[in-house]
Amino acid sequence: MASSVISSTAVAAARASPAQASMVAPFAGLKSTAAFPAARKSNDITSVASNGGRVQCIQVWPTQGKKKFETLSYLPDLTTEQLAKEIDYLIRSNWIPCIEFELEVWPTQGKKKFETLSYLPDLTTEQLAKEIDYLIRSNWIPCIEFELENGFVYREHHRSPGYYDGRYWTMWKLPMYGCTDSSQVLVELNEAIKAHPDGFIRIIGFDNKRQVQCISFIAYKPPGY
Repeated sequence: MASSVISSTAVAAARASPAQASMVAPFAGLKSTAAFPAARKSNDITSVASNGGRVQCIQVWPTQGKKKFETLSYLPDLTTEQLAKEIDYLIRSNWIPCIEFELEVWPTQGKKKFETLSYLPDLTTEQLAKEIDYLIRSNWIPCIEFELENGFVYREHHRSPGYYDGRYWTMWKLPMYGCTDSSQVLVELNEAIKAHPDGFIRIIGFDNKRQVQCISFIAYKPPGY
């Protein structure tokens, strides 16, 4: 009887030993991350170069006698092939190529600056429709804005160069969310012209995801402009 008790106790102990050995100790602090290898990236940019050298700052060309006027203006003039590579890069990046110029405008005299494409002849209804269709295809929201007093560039509220020159245009109704056809915008444009025949009216394309204005062009000018 005693032997059976001892043997059963021994068996119970033997069976309990593996279970007790595999028991996890209570959590007592932060776990070590040594068992989890992680890739470590060096912040030393001098070790990134793969040409056997070290990364260095580029010296501009030339160091004197060259005025600052644009990006890469210190470098020698780009060849046609180099220009093509730069243009291909911005097209691959889904950016819109734009050509800007200074000094010679159209017409060269007697035309005030007041908005994008303001030097060009007035857009026809068909040309306006194409511009509107383009901004709709780009998933931008058509908005109609007007200005009754200051249709030209002035620097009362903002003096930095660029599109934001200090004017505050008034929005005609709300942005046309859900608009899928340029004819809908042209109907609103005609209503705005009837309401404000002496004002400047423009159409903008608003990106409601990035919260930025992506395109803007004059749709109507008062008689005499």
